[in-house]
Amino acid sequence: MSTGRFLDIHLLQTIPYANLNRDDLGAPKTVVYGGKSRTRVSSQSWKRAVRMQVETALGDPAVRTRRVAIAVKERLAAQGWPVELAAYAGKQILMSASKASPKKEKSGISMEKDRDQNDISSVLLYLPAAGLDELAALAADHRGALEAAMGKKKQQAVLPIDQVAAILSSRNGSINLFGRMLAELPGGRVDGAVQVAHAFTVHGTDPEVDFFTAVDDIPSPDDAGSGHMNAGEFSAGVFYRYASVDLAGLVANLDGDAPMAAELTGQFLWGFVSALPSGKQRATAPNTLPELVYVAVRADRPISLAAAFERPVHAGLEGGYGEPARDELNRYAVGLHRVWGTGDIVLHGHASMDGKPRTDGLGDTYDSYRQLVDAAVAAAYPSARPAESA
Repeated sequence: MSTGRFLDIHLLQTIPYANLNRDDLGAPKTVVYGGKSRTRVSSQSWKRAVRMQVETALGDPAVRTRRVAIAVKERLAAQGWPVELAAYAGKQILMSASKASPKKEKSGISMEKDRDQNDISSVLLYLPAAGLDELAALAADHRGALEAAMGKKKQQAVLPIDQVAAILSSRNGSINLFGRMLAELPGGRVDGAVQVAHAFTVHGTDPEVDFFTAVDDIPSPDDAGSGHMNAGEFSAGVFYRYASVDLAGLVANLDGDAPMAAELTGQFLWGFVSALPSGKQRATAPNTLPELVYVAVRADRPISLAAAFERPVHAGLEGGYGEPARDELNRYAVGLHRVWGTGDIVLHGHASMDGKPRTDGLGDTYDSYRQLVDAAVAAAYPSARPAESA
């Protein structure tokens, strides 16, 4: 039996009137595909929502920030340090990090000033949230050296450079999943094991303009109008979503820990199924779930099925794009399997809300998304005890 190298997940999800991901003008993002304009949600937007859910499930959050020095200062000040000394300790974290930067990285990690005149790093640092506490503890261990160095004209890094670099380069589950671009520190770069595509509607869309007003609850006697007027843009549609997990790459990121890789993969899959970007959520509450999930564990390469919708789906006789989209995905998969073959598929299956079996293209039918995710994780990591889905 072939060994799985990649795990692909495909979703069809109806999003009602919403604006999950805005462009620079506040309108829904779009893409022209198959000659038709579609509503689009960027991979970064949906990936962040998934990452937040994965970290909540694992109880191990990460932070992506330029304000590490400020975070360290706040922790030390909360412990009773003088504010000036706490701020100096935060600056020393970045100074030590800059000394650890490889010589080939000319920019390195340096300090800049933000609009509030607080020290921030020149690059976004991405580390486990627990690392901020570790950096504060490291500064506390060297408080005497910090106090002695604070008043000197010539400033030098007094914190252990290797320890600072090690903390800033540390990882947790989401960093091992999604990767990290941090060439400025030794060992800082992590190749992500997850690829996430931009979601797009399977049919053409025309964003609608919503004109709205707000009433002033304490109006003047001659005020007959509204207190505020504005307009927003929204759209609705059936989205195709796709992501792929590099199974071997994730195990390598975890130094061979297959059980942990199985748990992370399960959490990612469940997060990908259930998480939703937060854009305009309070104004539109578009809290739907996918109508169909198809998962394939493959031994050859990742394969997207986005081309199934290069020709826009047309609504059925009674309206609606959902069922035609599900049938079209199945039809395209049948053709793909015919020309590409299925010998490298370790497991594939689907679950859908309509319960209609589409076994000719989408593999075995599962009763629930949880059963499908569990089966996929078990097939992806046969040597590991599969972790329970969130």
